[in-house]
Amino acid sequence: MLATAGSPPDPALNWRYEMKWDGQRAVSRCGEGGCRFWSRNLREATEFYPDLAGALSAATAEFDGGLVLDGEIVAPDPATGAPDFARLQQRMHSKPTSARLAGVRVEYVVFDVLFVDAVSTMDKPYLARREILDDLTLEGGLIRVPPFWTALDPEHLLAAAAQAGLEGIVSKRADSRYRPGTRSRDWIKSALRRTAEGVIVAWLPGNGAFADTLGSLVLGAHENGPDLRFIGSVGTGFTMADRRKLRAALDGIARTTSPLRAVPAAISKAARWVDPVLVADVEYRELTGDGVLRHPSFRGLRPDRSPDEITAPQN
Repeated sequence: MLATAGSPPDPALNWRYEMKWDGQRAVSRCGEGGCRFWSRNLREATEFYPDLAGALSAATAEFDGGLVLDGEIVAPDPATGAPDFARLQQRMHSKPTSARLAGVRVEYVVFDVLFVDAVSTMDKPYLARREILDDLTLEGGLIRVPPFWTALDPEHLLAAAAQAGLEGIVSKRADSRYRPGTRSRDWIKSALRRTAEGVIVAWLPGNGAFADTLGSLVLGAHENGPDLRFIGSVGTGFTMADRRKLRAALDGIARTTSPLRAVPAAISKAARWVDPVLVADVEYRELTGDGVLRHPSFRGLRPDRSPDEITAPQN
């Protein structure tokens, strides 16, 4: 179940509030063989997080009949404790070495329960599911079960989220049922920073120190159909290592034609087109009147996202 972007609703209208976590959405399934993780696009991610799989298996050992949870994998900043998406990137893309496991701690933030002892809880209202989740007593070590708030001014919660370095808040109707794969207005996400995802459709050559790597990425997104619309290009936020890895990956998926339904004149001659199979995550200041990202900055790749599900950002 996915949240719809929007302003937080009035708490008097039967809403509850949670913090928004800047990480990788993950559903976990636990049983006699231990626990496994799947990303939002149903790619198994267990191999990247053996430490979490072990911790969750230990916490759920008594539920050998089956347990399915929904949550977010985060990598806390050692100094502040706030989720750091750039740190998480070090775990999302590579099989973990002992050095990486020791150097980048990850945690599983569990905020919903979908099955207990192989019995679905998805038709129960949100408050009932949260009560069941709390009764599982999973909190401890690498497993976190965050609180939710009732009858509080959501603007105060947004201020608290900003002070703690968090991404924002998620408002959930107290009577909402869990609908797998559905983007619902029963859950509303309110971000402090604007972020978007775009399908990489091309790269532009760099100059100077970037001449052998790349200068920027060209991004597209779906809007009213299967075609990809240009939503901007991003040339900041990369480390040199990012640029090298991206260039190597993009060289392997090169093509001669544009995946975009219309190519902006400013990039038509310089663009090096690629198959639209990679998804980038960016932060940006605002959208122009024609829906193009202003001042975007690269945050990382999203292997847990499918290009088919990427839609154009909205004001």
